[in-house]
Amino acid sequence: MSLKSSLIRFWSVLRQSLDGKEVDYTKGSIPKAVVLLAIPMILELSMESVFAVVDMFFVSKLGENAIATVGLTESVITLVYSLAIGLSTGATAIVARRIGEKNPEAASHAGAQAIIVSLVATIAISIAGVVFAEEILSLMGASDEVVKEGAGFTRIMFGGSVSIILIFLINGIFRGAGNAAIAMKSLWLASIVNIILDPILIHFYGLEGAAIATVIARSTGVVYQLYQLSGSKGSLTLLKSHFKIDWVVIKSLITVAWPATFQFLIASGSWIVLSKIVAETGGTTASAGYQIAMRNLVFFILPAWGLSNAAATLVGQNLGAKEIKRAEQSVMITMKYNVIFMFFVMLLFLFAAGPIISIFTTEPGVVAYGVEALNIIGAGFIFYGIGMVMTQALNGAGDTKTPTMINFVGFWLFQIPLAYTLAIVFDMKATGTFIAIPVAETAIALIAWYFFKKGKWKTIQV
Repeated sequence: MSLKSSLIRFWSVLRQSLDGKEVDYTKGSIPKAVVLLAIPMILELSMESVFAVVDMFFVSKLGENAIATVGLTESVITLVYSLAIGLSTGATAIVARRIGEKNPEAASHAGAQAIIVSLVATIAISIAGVVFAEEILSLMGASDEVVKEGAGFTRIMFGGSVSIILIFLINGIFRGAGNAAIAMKSLWLASIVNIILDPILIHFYGLEGAAIATVIARSTGVVYQLYQLSGSKGSLTLLKSHFKIDWVVIKSLITVAWPATFQFLIASGSWIVLSKIVAETGGTTASAGYQIAMRNLVFFILPAWGLSNAAATLVGQNLGAKEIKRAEQSVMITMKYNVIFMFFVMLLFLFAAGPIISIFTTEPGVVAYGVEALNIIGAGFIFYGIGMVMTQALNGAGDTKTPTMINFVGFWLFQIPLAYTLAIVFDMKATGTFIAIPVAETAIALIAWYFFKKGKWKTIQV
């Protein structure tokens, strides 16, 4: 095949992946199915990465305390992300299974029930975050000055939790249906609005302006999603009748979603503890460097997670269509692509950490910690890629309990004790915490691979 014909073929697949037209992913070429799903999913979560990096870029101009505030707040608000991703995982698994069974009406009904559950779940989180903003920052080890400057930012972010949960959940519904292009476009729209509003609102309102911009931007994405769901020409169209409470579907959704929520809560809780250890052993300077590094790590992890989401959709739909072998082959091909991507990211963090961190700050101490964090944590990126695909494959099958147990053992029984031992017992301080991350993530990836190969996921019913 000539270079010209290869480019034409690639361009054709790229256009098809972005135009939002529905495809039957239970038939045809598996590599093409992976690519058609993966491209919009990667671009979708790339925009989520842009969200994080843009916020940190503008906030970093406000000084060390502002950087620490955003980082510590985001460390805690990952609890909200965990709930959002957990509900999204449940919705993706069930919607994908119904689509694979060629039952779009049931898929739409399940999506509506998931939205009801998410709205109820958001209320308590939002109230708690608004009322206890100062206490949250203090608990994370923030100085009195950081608490004073950052409480408003934290309060606004928690108050707007509904926009976080809905944008993740509804995108999970679209991904389950195989319409990843709409999910991508909603986050692109939200990111563009955020990029425009961030510098403007920060100029007028300081650090709180960044939070306001984020909430408005995500809410804009949610409005776009709801518009698409209400007038969709595809397999998913939510009608008023779909929102009539159906306890059978809600129970099925919660059965899949609650382990997935705890799965991510366990991981998020671990990151919170690690952030606290870094702040307490290295001070505000180490915390700021670590938070900048983590924003850059997330910038590349989220696209890889987007690629992994393709495995979840393909597993769910192919299990629904009784194409079990095809589901397994889809996972292996997705993992191959993710490992290749993460290999190049690893090289970037090993050899270009200095220039990357310097984009965000020129304070020598902060740069030094940021570079060290990128070098050490980035060294394990290939294993992160393997673990993501294996975990999402199990989640897509509806086997959310297995990854939850893996996360509990890997993060809470291994990563946190290791970080504490290295940072405090052996007095390695922040460096010890950095080392614990790739070591634990590698172990988690290998365990997830083992359980995937055992094949219990093939028999899960949702």
